[in-house]
Amino acid sequence: MKKINLILCFLVTQFTIAQHLGNYDQNVLISRQNIATSSAKMGNAQRYGHQNGNPRRALNPSANITIDVHALLNAKASSYTAIFNVAQIGPSADATSTLMNERVSNIRKALLAIGIKKSDIAIDVISFVPVYEIEVTKKLFSTKYNEVPKGFELQQNIHIQFKKTQQFEKILAACASNEVYNLVKVDYFIENIRQVYEKLQTQLVQLIQEKKAYYKLLGFDLSDYNAVIADDKYCYFPKDFYRNYQAYNSISFEALKRNKGVTKAKKQTSYYYQPLSYENYDVVINPSILEPVVQVGMQIKLVYSPKPKEQKQEPKTEIKTEHKYYVISPDGKIDVKPLNTSSN
Repeated sequence: MKKINLILCFLVTQFTIAQHLGNYDQNVLISRQNIATSSAKMGNAQRYGHQNGNPRRALNPSANITIDVHALLNAKASSYTAIFNVAQIGPSADATSTLMNERVSNIRKALLAIGIKKSDIAIDVISFVPVYEIEVTKKLFSTKYNEVPKGFELQQNIHIQFKKTQQFEKILAACASNEVYNLVKVDYFIENIRQVYEKLQTQLVQLIQEKKAYYKLLGFDLSDYNAVIADDKYCYFPKDFYRNYQAYNSISFEALKRNKGVTKAKKQTSYYYQPLSYENYDVVINPSILEPVVQVGMQIKLVYSPKPKEQKQEPKTEIKTEHKYYVISPDGKIDVKPLNTSSN
């Protein structure tokens, strides 16, 4: 009985681990070759997942000291704006405009009923153009195709602002009940982005001071170095970080045995939110996220190079030169006298 319970626990554990993996498994590499390992029991077993060697990176010592710090903040949006596209056709301009106004009015009433303010709804007219159809005119020896106006098409975008993600489901239901299904996009907004950047800057400056103290403890006083700096900041929104995959298995050995064709079905494409990875960041603020967020980042890079040593200047020795002049008398006698060069 104990053995059976142990086997059941093992199977439940394996199943739980598989559930955490999910259906996204597009990057798994399967090796079907003979695998050379230290264990002879592996044989021709398939090898799954990434087979990393030594994860340590090679270090290259240098006379320069580089401090490169990165910080990331996951900011929840303070407000959202959903944009829906509405298209309406009609036999005339007045009829088309009337039909559009009725649909938009019904959507507006449904949105007001779920707590969306009137000031948070805006209409953006995109186009209002005539629609043409091809009219075929057949004669005895020829056929003509002429474009003739058959009606009008009016397109508008409805901008809906909301502050809680829970409201979005009700907004979708309100639009769908009025035959509006074309969701263009959802924009994310942060009320005060400056405060976010200041928070990141404070964290990075503190980290730089800690690194300076670390290098000083190792015997490198950065006050003896010349420094150059470069910094950068950026902001990424969720719409740029959605990935897709298809989860299915369409292998049929029975069809291969019978040598018959397989009718392929359309496979559903799934999407998921893949935010920036934290592996290259020194500081991550609000790391645990439940819903898509705005990711704000900042980087500061400092490069310190040793200051050149000052060369001692040797004292200059002055060489005094005495100036003389010669006086030659008529009898040929030469008299040497000092020349006074001092100014009066």
